[in-house]
Amino acid sequence: MNIGPYSLPSQVLLAPMAGTSDKPFRMICRAQGAGLTTSEMVVMQNHLLYSNKSKHRLDFTSEQSPISIQIAGSEAEELAESARKAVDFGADIIDINMGCPAKKVCNKAAGSALMQNEKLVEDIIKSVVNAVDIPVTLKMRTGWNEENKNAPIIAKIAEDFGIQMLAIHGRTRSQKYNGEAEFNTVKKITKMVSIPVVANGDITSPEKAKDVLDFTGADAIMLGRATQGNPWLVGQVNHFLKTGNKAEETSLDKKIPLILSHILQIHDFYGHKMGTQLSRKHIFWYSMHLDQEKGTAFWPNINRVSDHSEQYSIFHDFLYSI
Repeated sequence: MNIGPYSLPSQVLLAPMAGTSDKPFRMICRAQGAGLTTSEMVVMQNHLLYSNKSKHRLDFTSEQSPISIQIAGSEAEELAESARKAVDFGADIIDINMGCPAKKVCNKAAGSALMQNEKLVEDIIKSVVNAVDIPVTLKMRTGWNEENKNAPIIAKIAEDFGIQMLAIHGRTRSQKYNGEAEFNTVKKITKMVSIPVVANGDITSPEKAKDVLDFTGADAIMLGRATQGNPWLVGQVNHFLKTGNKAEETSLDKKIPLILSHILQIHDFYGHKMGTQLSRKHIFWYSMHLDQEKGTAFWPNINRVSDHSEQYSIFHDFLYSI
């Protein structure tokens, strides 16, 4: 699959996820075989641009090209300026966020809330595409609610005004993450447009990925929450799509070094205090993935630890006790 001049090496992409797809996690998923990873959503307004959060979200040092930066906002010129700034920070691809269902984003008429106003969507796409000389992609949902599944309309607008890839999560904004993702809308869109289409939502296994690709005719799939605590899923899906065979399960002895390296990378990237705080959710996800019963019992103890060295030591001992 191509996005502008970039030929992606696999059909497995990592979804942009606030609080998850930061630099350490993106680099792990790339190493597992992700064809593309995208930054956490970034708001490029001047008063936010040099905040501690944005500083980390816009650090792509040592990352593999192409660098995809997701921008968010609610006005055409604001997003056009955000795209120009993203290029300055090293973007090879700009991704427009019209998929986030979070209340704090939608209350600002950004994210999936934009899908309510098709004329505004058109204005935003035209402004962003014309603002930069690199490919622009779009991530969206199937619509605002069950009665307003207008993703096919927006997909055609996107193609007509220069979007070079569409990623579609198979839920409406009103569903958030409830219920099951549906892929009939994605299938409809793949038949309507000639640009690459990526299917996203509830893809939790290699078999499900293959089923979704076969059903929708999409060019690729995008993994999201299923990778939390399980980045090996990227490689498993990639292997299955390329060979038709299931990859050999990664042994615990091979998983543990990667897990511990990830925690150290978080401590190093964010600093000890913030890194300890941000590691907690990953420790929870890894623990539950490896052994749900033991992880549940372990979690209250590790969650109270505030020192980075102690956190690492306790988690290390837990992993080797499984």
